[in-house]
Amino acid sequence: MDTTQLLKGVLDVAVLAVLDERDSYGYEVVRRLREAGLDEVGDASVYGTLRRLFKAGALTSYVVPSEEGPHRKYYGLNDTGRTTLKDSRTTWSRFARTMDTLLEKR
Repeated sequence: MDTTQLLKGVLDVAVLAVLDERDSYGYEVVRRLREAGLDEVGDASVYGTLRRLFKAGALTSYVVPSEEGPHRKYYGLNDTGRTTLKDSRTTWSRFARTMDTLLEKR
């Protein structure tokens, strides 16, 4: 099974889940997703997802100076993002149960 196709469908909720733990800048989101097991996630996909979620009103952003290079743009959840994540968790749980049932040996 091509996990990259599965990832495209769940990247928004994965990014929201990572940001629910704490605010993060783009590359930190990528790193945390990979550490969680989403090894195939691409930098450009995550940055595009952050921009799209921000534009949709689900995220806040702010800039923090960095002593190690350019300033970092941090993203965090706002009320809309938290509601979206909550709804997505419910949808995912139902979907996963359905798939588990379909894939069980009979």
